[in-house]
Amino acid sequence: MPRIAICAPARSITHADAAAVRALAQTVPGVALSFHPQCFLEAGHFAGSDAQRLAAFIECANDPSFDAVWFARGGYGSNRIAAAAMGQLGAAARAKAYLGYSDTGYMLGALARAGIGRQVHAPMPGDIRRAGGAEAVLRSMRWLAGDRTGEEPARDGHPRAAFNLTTLAMLCGTPLMPDLAGHVVMVEEVSEHLYAVDRLFFHLTAQLSGIAGLRLGRISEVPENDVPFGADAVAIARDWCGRSAIPYLGRADIGHDIANRIVPFGP
Repeated sequence: MPRIAICAPARSITHADAAAVRALAQTVPGVALSFHPQCFLEAGHFAGSDAQRLAAFIECANDPSFDAVWFARGGYGSNRIAAAAMGQLGAAARAKAYLGYSDTGYMLGALARAGIGRQVHAPMPGDIRRAGGAEAVLRSMRWLAGDRTGEEPARDGHPRAAFNLTTLAMLCGTPLMPDLAGHVVMVEEVSEHLYAVDRLFFHLTAQLSGIAGLRLGRISEVPENDVPFGADAVAIARDWCGRSAIPYLGRADIGHDIANRIVPFGP
């Protein structure tokens, strides 16, 4: 039976969130969940101090009794501990899968760069708060139990990676940025004006030369600007990909919503 450690590198969840996720787990044979107490800490915006969040992640990753680490929630904060974590991970950490998305993409990126474990863009326990979020959480649980029907289908033989657009743009130029050469890169975004999406693509596409192509996930909950931007998200992605000679490969079924599909990194 796969044993799954859950920790919170960014924001916290509540005991009620955990109880709802545990109840769902009873419907998925073959998965045992263990919420680290750190998931429920609060220190301002974060699920405990940087030191507490770092210690919880290292403990979960290095524990050989767990098969995977599932990040509890995004928000903001994973970048503050990711670099410090990489040098403290041992052999047991290399045998695990790591699941999350949004802000926890900083952790996935750092792990991919370091060649540690299997990185997986996937719904998190915190998605239980969304209307209909149980289905998203179950998608990840079923994947952990061996069911691959929740994955975003691969369209060719290239390795894949998926990130929040802002997270990936912020990774560029830092010691956490993985080598994405030859990958199909999928990106999604939430709650950003279209001019901000355009600005993010300006920066990101200049850093992604050598990738096999880009697929666009959902750009959702776009705030209304004082004047129309004049281009939608697809037009923005096509434009900046064209300027950087990156193949635009169409849409991807990922996003900050309950339909967010699973994308294991790599082939």
